[in-house]
Amino acid sequence: MPRPDRSLRTRALLVLAVIAAALTIALTVPVRLGLDLSGGTQIMLETRPTPTTGTTGTSREATDRTVEVLRGRIDALGLAEPTLVRSGDHRILVELPGVQDPVKAADVLGRTAQLTVHAVLGQAPAADAAGPAADPGAERVLPDETGQLLRLKAADLRGDDVKGADARFDRQSGAGWHITVDFTDAGSTRWAKATAEAACHPAGDPRRRIAIVLDDKIISSPRIDPAIACGAGIGGGTTQITGSFDDAEARELALLISGGALPVPVEIVEQRVIGATLGDEAITAAAWAAGIGAVLTALFVIAVYRLMGLLAAVALACYGLISYAALAALGATLTLPGLAGFVLTIGMAVDANVLVFERAREDFAVRGRPTARSALTAGFRGALSAIADSNITTLIAAGLLFAFASGPVRGFGVTLGIGVLASMISALLITRVCAEYAARRPFVHGRPRLTGIADTGWIRDRLMRRTPHLMRHPRRWLAVSAVLLLVTGSGIAVRGLDLGIEFTGGRLIEYTTSRPVDPDRARTALSEAGFPRALVQPSGEHRLTVRTQTLTNTEAATVAETIGRLGGKADPIRDELIGPALGEELRRNALIALGLALTAQLAYLAVRFRWRFATAAVGALAHDVLILIGVFAWLGKPVDAVFMAALLTVIGYSVNDSVVLFDRIRELLARDRTTPLARSTNRAILQTLPRTVNTGMGAALVLTALAVLADDALTDFALALLIGLAVGTYSSVFTAAPAAIALHPRRRTLPDRQGRVDARHGAPARPW
Repeated sequence: MPRPDRSLRTRALLVLAVIAAALTIALTVPVRLGLDLSGGTQIMLETRPTPTTGTTGTSREATDRTVEVLRGRIDALGLAEPTLVRSGDHRILVELPGVQDPVKAADVLGRTAQLTVHAVLGQAPAADAAGPAADPGAERVLPDETGQLLRLKAADLRGDDVKGADARFDRQSGAGWHITVDFTDAGSTRWAKATAEAACHPAGDPRRRIAIVLDDKIISSPRIDPAIACGAGIGGGTTQITGSFDDAEARELALLISGGALPVPVEIVEQRVIGATLGDEAITAAAWAAGIGAVLTALFVIAVYRLMGLLAAVALACYGLISYAALAALGATLTLPGLAGFVLTIGMAVDANVLVFERAREDFAVRGRPTARSALTAGFRGALSAIADSNITTLIAAGLLFAFASGPVRGFGVTLGIGVLASMISALLITRVCAEYAARRPFVHGRPRLTGIADTGWIRDRLMRRTPHLMRHPRRWLAVSAVLLLVTGSGIAVRGLDLGIEFTGGRLIEYTTSRPVDPDRARTALSEAGFPRALVQPSGEHRLTVRTQTLTNTEAATVAETIGRLGGKADPIRDELIGPALGEELRRNALIALGLALTAQLAYLAVRFRWRFATAAVGALAHDVLILIGVFAWLGKPVDAVFMAALLTVIGYSVNDSVVLFDRIRELLARDRTTPLARSTNRAILQTLPRTVNTGMGAALVLTALAVLADDALTDFALALLIGLAVGTYSSVFTAAPAAIALHPRRRTLPDRQGRVDARHGAPARPW
């Protein structure tokens, strides 16, 4: 029995170490689920400047102080595992798992809680009832608890004079709930001075009152006890706020006071509420899709590559383990689009294995390698360049998603990037160790056809027997691509794009009903209820999605009541609110990400290949993007954040075929500089087409399972990727390759130093 060499032993030990580490992490560190899978409320807050803070109100420092105040409020609510992070210089992302009441959460988080204490200057006439002053340091007129207008002096105490507050119930006097406020040492002095001045006025005089104001609203205006003499004041640094509070109101008020005032006002620009039921269904559907897709892909690879395919399937399982462990180790949040990205990369992980096996088959057949081991070595060596280039282009798309997207789509970028790196480890390390070890066994050595490498495959056999010249008329293929682009792209002009609320702003609420609701009846009912622009779409047998302009909570309750009359009940399982300004920003960032993706692809390919080939590849990529957008326009599908994730994935995925093809053209030109470019390109197409078909089939099986078994959001995602897969496969052969030939310079027919002539282009043979 042959002994493994030192390099194989080293790689085998490395494989065992990676798998052991991944298994340990997977068993001990749980992956954190996003709110779209676990259920809860996500709120994006944006800080706003005030006349007193100016533009500094939206600075990073002010936002950081706001985060700390909000963290205290959330901790006091006793929520399990909340998330509170700054997003940029003036936004704060809050995730509240298990919270299904966004109104209550938004009220607690959004209230500025600016507590001030004022001396009362007297009653004010109704004519002075102006809006509340923005500056608490100025005089103001506010109504008291009974609606009587009071003129208030500038604030004597502010929120930073408060040490803490507590809600208490007075059982002895039966006065009910009240809030006890404790002042700091400086606050105690100011409180004693303010009450001492108020005590100098007669008992019935309004000036004997002290107004306690929270967010421009008088919450209490007690009179100073008649027993307190003028100038004496109230010592002890403690006071009570009384009123008709119930227990919840008293505790919330105490929470706001003790938590402190927000340094600047905040505004809710995005709000998402996802029911846990929707998350459970999504996880179940995606798990089934992942399982069935992985099994089908494994069976396909085994059928095509036999023993090597079986080993690749084992490596594919290790890939799944490594990806999961990487997500857990990095503390990444697994979201619904991220789960879809994880399923997608199962198909992409097959690509590197297919590249290696096809190069090994080619080497075995063309060079007549006597053993499968030497063919595999040549296959790994020959495929390395294409694997690196194709995966780097996908990583570029993943990096752009992480840099410019937000929320679930950003999580998709993380998952995609992890999946690409894990697929390279799976193919170049795990598959290689298993394949080389198997090829050394005497049983396998004597049966080369068992490996699946000695057989060239029926696709390559047919192509080599017929050797069609697909690039005889490259401009004709460009004309076909132009017609296809015109037909699909006209959908954008004719039908327009159904932009999701992520890009337009508005509110989307998905309801589950006890009986099916006809969308047309729902539109009519909502129009009569005062929502004529509401868009109603079915999202399942007992589900209905309503999308409209920004709604207040009262208006949202009216919508729910209207749907409930038609469907027996209307329980919201998904509620998303995007502010118009944020929608415009997300739309702008999406266009920037798309432009940067094309530019980054062009720059990378220009470095790795000639600029003409880079231009051809990026042109084909733009062709794929426009076709995908046009098809969705014709189908009336929403162009939302999930679609953008799919679109940027297509950018990284569809260029893979072009990269693999151009890598082979570069290799052929390096061997023979006299063959016309059209013939070298045609030969490269015939040599790489088996890999293109087999990789495409592996990805298509996973995406088909995702489209059939997943819920509606993932169905559109899978549909976009299936279209991108088909168009990308076509464009790499019939758009990118003809474009590269068309861009190649034509010159006069002159012989080179050896007297050879480039007959196709009339130019001397040139090096790559």
